[in-house]
Amino acid sequence: MIQINWKELNTEANLPEIIAQSFSGPCLIFKHSTRCSISKTALSRLERTWHQIPQPPTAYYLDLLQNRVASNAVAEQFSVQHESPQVLLIHNGGCSYHASHSQINAADLAEQLQNLLEVKQQLN
Repeated sequence: MIQINWKELNTEANLPEIIAQSFSGPCLIFKHSTRCSISKTALSRLERTWHQIPQPPTAYYLDLLQNRVASNAVAEQFSVQHESPQVLLIHNGGCSYHASHSQINAADLAEQLQNLLEVKQQLN
């Protein structure tokens, strides 16, 4: 089983790094509430099915309860309404896809990543 190599997103100062990195390859932000059973279920499901993503993005983990300011900065930076749990796929400096609650799954992420790859290949 492939494990997710989470990087911590624990301050809004991390956002410029994520944005810059998204020009080299997609980044995923997972916004997680450690007190919410739905969020725990979504995280567990994503971790169990991560192997379904052929070319996984760089993954960032954001603990909402400890980093609310960073969470608000993510919502503002990418113009996406805050939800929890929530994933955002960051590509070329913007949010190309987001999902929340039961819509968070590796199959949809794999499809979105494949679409980004196809667009990139068409442009080259």
